[in-house]
Amino acid sequence: MEFERQLGDLTTETRNMATSNIDTLSTEEIVTLICQEDKQVVEAVAKEIPQIVAAADLVSEKLKEGGRLFYIGSGTSGRLGILDAAELLPTFGVGEDVVKAIIAGGTQAMFTPVEQAEDDYDAGVADLLAEHPTVKDVVLGITASGRTPYVLGALKKAIEVGASTIGLTCNADTVISKVADITIAPVVGPEVVTGSTRMKAGTAQKMVLNTLSTTVMIKLGKVYQNLMVDMIPTNEKLMKRAERIVMDATGVTLEETQKVLHAAQLNIKAAIVMIKAQCDFRSALALLEKADGVVGRALQIGK
Repeated sequence: MEFERQLGDLTTETRNMATSNIDTLSTEEIVTLICQEDKQVVEAVAKEIPQIVAAADLVSEKLKEGGRLFYIGSGTSGRLGILDAAELLPTFGVGEDVVKAIIAGGTQAMFTPVEQAEDDYDAGVADLLAEHPTVKDVVLGITASGRTPYVLGALKKAIEVGASTIGLTCNADTVISKVADITIAPVVGPEVVTGSTRMKAGTAQKMVLNTLSTTVMIKLGKVYQNLMVDMIPTNEKLMKRAERIVMDATGVTLEETQKVLHAAQLNIKAAIVMIKAQCDFRSALALLEKADGVVGRALQIGK
C-alpha cells in the first residue's frame, strides 16, 4: 500500500553519527551528548510555528462550533496524545466529550506495548468510527514516521466523513503530509539511539501538543491574563491554586477569596467576575454567558 515507505529512508530511523560511540562514553558524557541532541528539538518545533498556528485556528474554530478534537496514534505517539488530553480536564475543565485520545491496542497499550496494533489499518478506521465523527470534528494523527497504517486508516476515514485532519510527524515529505489538511513536521534528526523515537521525536511531539492545546484553550477563553481560570479544584493542592488565582486576578485577601469562591460554588471565573464587577453569583454567570465564557469580555460587558 502507499504507506509502505521503507523505514530506512526516514530521518527518524537513520543512524546518528554524532552518537555512534555513545556506548563507550562515561555517564557524564552520555548525558551531555543527549542534552546536546535535544537542543535540536526546540529549533525544529519553532520552524513549524506557521503550521501550528493554522492547526490552532482550525481546532479552536471547530470546538467553538461544538465539534471535538481526537488525537490518534500508536506506541509512544499514542501515549503522548493520551497524556495531553488527560491533562486538559484538571487544567482547563475540558473532558473527553471535547478532546479525546485514541491509542492503537486500546487502554492496555498505555501501559504494555501492543506493537503489532500500529500495523492494523482497519482498526484505525474502526476505532475512529466508534466515536461517530462528524464534519464538525478534527482528527489529529500522531505518528513519528508519518506512515503508521493505524493512524492513516483513521485519517482517511475522517476525510470520508468530512472531518478536518491534522498530521503530526517528525519526518519530511511523508504519506501523512499528503493525506492531512495540515501537517506539522518538526524534523529533529536521527535519534541518539537509532530508531528510538521516544526520545527527540517524542519530545518534539509533546512540545507541539502542549503548544497546540494550550493555544486552543486560550482562544476558547480558558485563560484570563495568564491564569487557568477554568481549572477544576478537585483536591487540596488545586483548591489552594484556585485561591491564588482569584487573589492574583483581583488583589483581594485570602479571607475574601475563600468567601467568594464558596459563594461561586468553586467556579473560578465567576468568583473573579463577582469581585471585579461587584455582582452576585447569578449575575456573574449571566455576564460570562453573554461573553462566551471569556472573563475579560464579561468584565467589559459588566462595566
